[in-house]
Amino acid sequence: TPVYWFTSSWLRRLRVLTLGDFFVERYGSRRVGALYALIGTVGMMAFIALGFSAMSKTILAITPKTAAEFTPAEAQEYEAAYRQLTEADALAAAEILSLERLQAREELERAAPAGLTAEQQVELERLQAQRAATVISHLRLDALVWGMCVIVMLYAAAGGLEAAFLTDTLQGMCIIALSILLIPFAWAQINVLYGGEGVQGALSTIHARLPDSHFDIFGSPHAIDFTWYYIVALSFMALLTVVIQPNMLVTCGSARDEYAARYGFVVGSYMKRFCTVLWGVFGLAAIVLYAGHIEDSDLVWGYATRDLLGPLGIGLVGLMIACLMAALMSTADCLMLTSASLLTHNLYRPLVPGRSPRHYVWAGRVLGGAMLAGSAWIALQFDTILQILRFIWEMNVALVPAFWLGIKWRRANRWGAWFSMLFGVTAFLVLPLLLPTLLPGLRTRPELLKRTDPAPLVREYQATEGDVRIRAAEIGAWHTATVAGEPVGPELQPLAVGQAFTRTYQLPRKGVFWTQDVQADDRGTLSGRGALSLELVLLDRLGFDLERNPYALNETLRILIRTLSPIVVMLLICLLTPPDDEAMLARFYAKMHTPVVADREQDAAELAASLADLHRHDHLLLFPGSRWELYKWNREDAGGFVLSVVAVFAVLGFMQALLSMGG
Repeated sequence: TPVYWFTSSWLRRLRVLTLGDFFVERYGSRRVGALYALIGTVGMMAFIALGFSAMSKTILAITPKTAAEFTPAEAQEYEAAYRQLTEADALAAAEILSLERLQAREELERAAPAGLTAEQQVELERLQAQRAATVISHLRLDALVWGMCVIVMLYAAAGGLEAAFLTDTLQGMCIIALSILLIPFAWAQINVLYGGEGVQGALSTIHARLPDSHFDIFGSPHAIDFTWYYIVALSFMALLTVVIQPNMLVTCGSARDEYAARYGFVVGSYMKRFCTVLWGVFGLAAIVLYAGHIEDSDLVWGYATRDLLGPLGIGLVGLMIACLMAALMSTADCLMLTSASLLTHNLYRPLVPGRSPRHYVWAGRVLGGAMLAGSAWIALQFDTILQILRFIWEMNVALVPAFWLGIKWRRANRWGAWFSMLFGVTAFLVLPLLLPTLLPGLRTRPELLKRTDPAPLVREYQATEGDVRIRAAEIGAWHTATVAGEPVGPELQPLAVGQAFTRTYQLPRKGVFWTQDVQADDRGTLSGRGALSLELVLLDRLGFDLERNPYALNETLRILIRTLSPIVVMLLICLLTPPDDEAMLARFYAKMHTPVVADREQDAAELAASLADLHRHDHLLLFPGSRWELYKWNREDAGGFVLSVVAVFAVLGFMQALLSMGG
């Protein structure tokens, strides 16, 4: 986030209508601008799909049917789902590997003994791979998604950018309300169920009920994919990709001057960070309240809304739905308008020139509607919200070199931009999706069904009441297995609260090459789901033993390859091809050297002076005369960056303070 302090001013200095115009001006190529419009729009579609998925799943959980309302087919599905979960829990408890399930279901003390056969292990993996539908709603997921698509389409097309700004201001307040609405009710419910009083009592209960491992910030065994190195790689990729999203130009470019762009965007981003911490705080409370009751974590927010707010009978469930709709609309309308203007201005207008403004307005409405329909389709192609998030994070890597090198390296040219974008789209989007579609046998080829088999992970903790209960469950299962005469490990010793102990985790096995894992059908046949990670297939062919790596390490390698390889491609192409027109480059960088002032006439005069004297601002460059556009920091640059870094630690301190309370 501190880097936004600089990138916000860059985007404001561009002085363009859409980010596609940057590629046209910088590289002198409408084709590059049109390609950016297509790629950027797909990324915006994924963002809206995330909102559709989150809201629809929450409403599904808020509107469940009772058993008496099930149709025969729904009753059969519901019964089969719980049978799958019961069988999986019993097998997981038998091998004492799935500690989350043991902690969540204390009745597993009566589960099957330890020591699984090979067939039982295969059956466990099959059951855990299947996503059981344990919530039967009055509404259908696809109907909800398409219904919201139509509502947002009408809502956004009826207004415009000014209408979106005004409504987003109100809806932003609803998002903040959404972030805190459930927390006090969750804490109050914890105090009712487990004793305690006030905030301190609820937080103390959370610490007591949950194992110490639930409070790991990096690489918790319960979120093992989020290791420190994966988060570093993900942050590096996000640093490069988030700036080139089409909506970033709209946000920063609409500010009255570059200081307003900087201050407004950075402060707004940190408000979002604090809200995110509050969502995590509610997540911990939800584990205490609902572990063992909800299998699909995407449904927790809706389940909690119905359970905590519904009994009050004062309309808070409706308020929550309104806040969710506001959150979706405030994102969807802005992204729809941004993408529609991008497609109209940088793709449709060059192809169909010379038409009236009314014609282009209607073209934008049609393109915006098509974009929203595509978002709804994308939302229905993913199983979980996290899968959509990963798709979004990796969507814009093809655009990274053309933007960053275009801003900072005069030697970057249109050939490098064109080939790097084509390479990124082809290698990381088109081929991974197209090859399994054209060659469906790839999904079941044994060499592509490899799954990670990493070494066990040993962690040391201070025992909480939750750890003590888990150890008691393990000892009970150990004694049951011993009485049955089955092979077990050494006898476990009871724990006391506060005692230091180590725990060994067998990390879950996950598919190496498929973005949505390797899953089994009803007959137990394994197949790859999602897109094929060609970069990991290449590493495997080169002899790397990816099966022995933790899943997080493979994902880290994939992220780094996807992020860096388009940059390497562009660097090589640019060095092997002639540079762009020097006069065009001089005009572009003269504009980038000129700070934006609020008065439009004064800003136009300053820009004209810079264009008349192309070396007017050379003193601002760190390496004048070179091909690199690196600027010296002034007091505003340094002060804002330092304060932004301090804000990072403020967010982390806020999170740590909440985690420490009651511990």
